[in-house]
Amino acid sequence: MASPSDRPPHQTQVPLFGCAGFEALSENRLLVPIHTVTDPSQLPADFLEPSLDRKLVIGFDCEGIDLCRNGTLCIMQFAFPDAVYLVDAIEGGEALIQACRQALESNHITKVIHDCKRDSEALYYQFGIKLHNVMDTQVAYSLIEEQEGKERSLDHISFVSLLADPRYCGASYDEKEEVRVLMRKDPGFWAYRPMSELMIRTAADDVRFLLYIYGKMMEKLNKLSLSLLKVRGSLYCRCFCLDNNEFADWPPVPSIPGELKAEGYPAEEEILSVLNVPPGGMGRVIGKRGACIMSVKQSCNAEIFLGGDKGPPDKVFIIGPVKEVRKAEAIFRGRMLDLWLFDILVQIAKTGERLGE
Repeated sequence: MASPSDRPPHQTQVPLFGCAGFEALSENRLLVPIHTVTDPSQLPADFLEPSLDRKLVIGFDCEGIDLCRNGTLCIMQFAFPDAVYLVDAIEGGEALIQACRQALESNHITKVIHDCKRDSEALYYQFGIKLHNVMDTQVAYSLIEEQEGKERSLDHISFVSLLADPRYCGASYDEKEEVRVLMRKDPGFWAYRPMSELMIRTAADDVRFLLYIYGKMMEKLNKLSLSLLKVRGSLYCRCFCLDNNEFADWPPVPSIPGELKAEGYPAEEEILSVLNVPPGGMGRVIGKRGACIMSVKQSCNAEIFLGGDKGPPDKVFIIGPVKEVRKAEAIFRGRMLDLWLFDILVQIAKTGERLGE
């Protein structure tokens, strides 16, 4: 038996899947170590060398400074059934992150993550890594809601709200808001070393429930939803990763199996479309208090994302069934055409005023 001095300095509890509700989890949790990783040798061999014979499902998240293409990736968190690994990009550097490339791009390792878009963008632009084979719990949540006949939400569920949902976890995560407040005061929060107790605890909390939630969701998803989950996960990974070669060097987007259509499922191909917005036109695309964006979302069964402050600032990203995406494109192009015509009329009026002087 290991002595106290042999135990890792940090530990956390992970809920065991198969428990009847989170109220029982206090008696059904496994105490696991939290390993801070600064060298690839500290990671499991099955993770570093993915294999068809040893498929893995792991929880995954990233932390950083303004996490996106231009930010700084500071930590990658991986939750295994028996341990949580905090991969320290600050101390381990690029060599450590590149050692994780095979796992992050592998089809043999399922990465369970909540909202993969910015994490994927940071990995792609900062390290050239193409995140692949994710199970995005934000996407899964929406699919289950649709599957159960609930009205489509125009907003995406946050991780804190997902954790609080008793169907999936029923856990509160008040500390997350505390960290958000600290990050607003000091954007460099995740770059400080050595990592504080709060940093380690929060980083582990962001992934320790993911495998439990994964199990709960996989029980609910039907055949079509499972197929769409793979497709949308692939498209979400690409979302902000603009590529001049149309993602030719990325793994192919999974297709909807033909047998689903034969079984009567309303399966339709889904795509990612990127629209360029003319300089100065994004305000009109968004509308006052987001009214135009909300209107398009209500009109089309497609997901719409903007680069916002993190960028890219002049593009609209649309994900969904082909027909719905084309419909959204047409609405946006109509608004941009109105803007173009308005600018021409303004220029004509100014020209007329100058000629009349």
